Amino acid sequence: MASNQSTVDYIVDQLSAAGAVSGRKMFGEYGIFCDGKMAALVCDDQLFVKPTPGGRAFIGEDQIEEAPPYPGAKPCLLIDGDKWENAEWLSELVLITTRELPLPKKKNKKV
Repeated sequence: MASNQSTVDYIVDQLSAAGAVSGRKMFGEYGIFCDGKMAALVCDDQLFVKPTPGGRAFIGEDQIEEAPPYPGAKPCLLIDGDKWENAEWLSELVLITTRELPLPKKKNKKV
């Protein structure tokens, strides 16, 4: 089941305090990018944030739920829909995560 564009739009809007945030369609689902780094995925209308030590600490070990966003994927932090409403909390989580993610690798141009 593909995610709804309205779900992605809502999440991106909630993350407006995190910086330059956008949602891009990828293979029928969506990647959430913050400052040029893919920090999260929206799959089946669920939000999966890439796991980082800072993100785990921010959420709290006893509150963490992990699941793969799609079959064969590494587990990510599954963020409950109720937490999407707290834009400040959600933006802080994505900011912490983005700071800890490496810069994307530059692709070599074919000549």
